[in-house]
Amino acid sequence: MLERPRRLRQTPQLRSLLKETSLRVDQLVQPYFLAAEPRAQETITGFTEVYRWGVDSLSGQIEKNLKHGIKGFMLFGSTTEKNELGSGAYDNQGLLPATLRTLKQRFGSQAILFTDVCLCPFTSHGHCGVIDGEKIANDPSLPLLAKMALTHAEAGADFVSPSDMMDGRVGAIRKCLDENGFSDTGILAYTAKYASAYYGPFREALASSPQGGTDRASYQMDYANSKEALRELRLDLEEGADLVMVKPALPYLDIIAKLSAESDVPVAAYSVSGEYEMIKQLVKHGMADERKIILENLFAIRRAGAQLILTYHASQVSSQGWLE
Repeated sequence: MLERPRRLRQTPQLRSLLKETSLRVDQLVQPYFLAAEPRAQETITGFTEVYRWGVDSLSGQIEKNLKHGIKGFMLFGSTTEKNELGSGAYDNQGLLPATLRTLKQRFGSQAILFTDVCLCPFTSHGHCGVIDGEKIANDPSLPLLAKMALTHAEAGADFVSPSDMMDGRVGAIRKCLDENGFSDTGILAYTAKYASAYYGPFREALASSPQGGTDRASYQMDYANSKEALRELRLDLEEGADLVMVKPALPYLDIIAKLSAESDVPVAAYSVSGEYEMIKQLVKHGMADERKIILENLFAIRRAGAQLILTYHASQVSSQGWLE
């Protein structure tokens, strides 16, 4: 035999030398859910070892994360006082802006703070835009999303991250930020966010499930489609997105690869709550080695082309030195 591929796999040292895909801790972004009580660490039903954090307990977590090399954090706020317009989303005294101000004061530029911009955790109907009759009204939702993004920027967000999938929201947010003196605040656009069944634990964390038997299929993408993601990419780039993202990650590796090939800005991927919880359940029942399966999944996402990965595993991977 003239070709023996196994020659290049013989030892751990050789395999490491010839590894095609690399992954660093500072390419991981840790998502955090917020709680009102400063020292809270609230459990979330169906979301193993993921909590809602008060600002003081969260500060402790972020301090540990920074020591272990994580630099990026995605913050999710919510409220118990919901209404049809989601007015809590753009209340500058709300939980998320208040937490942002404290974290920026404590950590300055050490921590890169991303914030989720969406109305669903704040609306009584659980949708990502306002409702007009039986429809989710696109254009009336844009000023509210822009106002929410501006509230986050004023409180210290480094990147605002619209996840609502309304048409034109990146442009509306960019215009609002620029007109109010926040041209340096970046936009991480949820460019290809699919109407997925993988979001269950996340919706529990934010009490953000759509009400009344309706779903989000009229604005989130159909999992049967891929060319549509390229159209969304073109629009988000034209409207001023600094980073673009695919969500979920593992079922959409082909979409990550397509966007990576076409985008002239970095591509992120969000490995979502359902992906995380499936691993936790496999491990709980003795069906998988936790370290091996987590790293396999993360490397698959990187191999597809993601330069940043939002993952609930980030703290564990970094603290246990799995990438050293």
